[in-house]
Amino acid sequence: MTDFGDAFAAALSLVVTLDRDLVEIVVLSLRVSLTAVAVSAVIGCPLGAAVALFRFPGRRTVIVLLNALMGLPPVVVGLIVYLMLSRAGPFGVFGLLFTPTAMIVAQVLLVTPIIAALTRQVVEDLWVEYEEQLRSLGAGPGEALGALLWDGRFTLLTAVLAGFGRASAEVGAVMIVGGNIDHVTRVMTTAIALEVSKGDLALALGLGIILIALTICVNGAAFMVREAAARSQG
Repeated sequence: MTDFGDAFAAALSLVVTLDRDLVEIVVLSLRVSLTAVAVSAVIGCPLGAAVALFRFPGRRTVIVLLNALMGLPPVVVGLIVYLMLSRAGPFGVFGLLFTPTAMIVAQVLLVTPIIAALTRQVVEDLWVEYEEQLRSLGAGPGEALGALLWDGRFTLLTAVLAGFGRASAEVGAVMIVGGNIDHVTRVMTTAIALEVSKGDLALALGLGIILIALTICVNGAAFMVREAAARSQG
């Protein structure tokens, strides 16, 4: 218990004093995860909305596939990206392996299905509610896509947050494609795993505290935005 107390006190000291190594890891983590989530949102929201609104052969298969891909094993995604970006792979010429870009690519593959699947459900529900009204105005699925995405923007924030949660907590894929290189690709989750294995609980706890605090802050901000939107609409 004393050892844990000492480690926790040391962790708080690192956080309060803004330890240089800790700040560097946190900044890189945020850059990688936020970039991946932004790219995934740009891809996933229109994709999910299109699947919700348009009827085409194999649509049910696409829906099942999107839902199944929400549970993609991170290490498998990491392995696939590794093979693609390795020197023998089709994209090896770009030299992206063991860089933050490779980590972003892996996280995009993990997060996009989550955002797309959740967006599909949100837009499909809105289409059921507003279909008759939109068709009376001469708007078909194509014309309604942007309007429904805008109307459900606050609900879709939940989908984006779910993607951020997946990205920020990811270990396996980013460890494989990033290599957990100090000062280059070491993010919060991989650093925590490494420091625990080394027995340095102070830095691991400090990063854990920040990771939990970030998650709470992001979700709290999203909740307040949705509450404010609900009041303004009421």
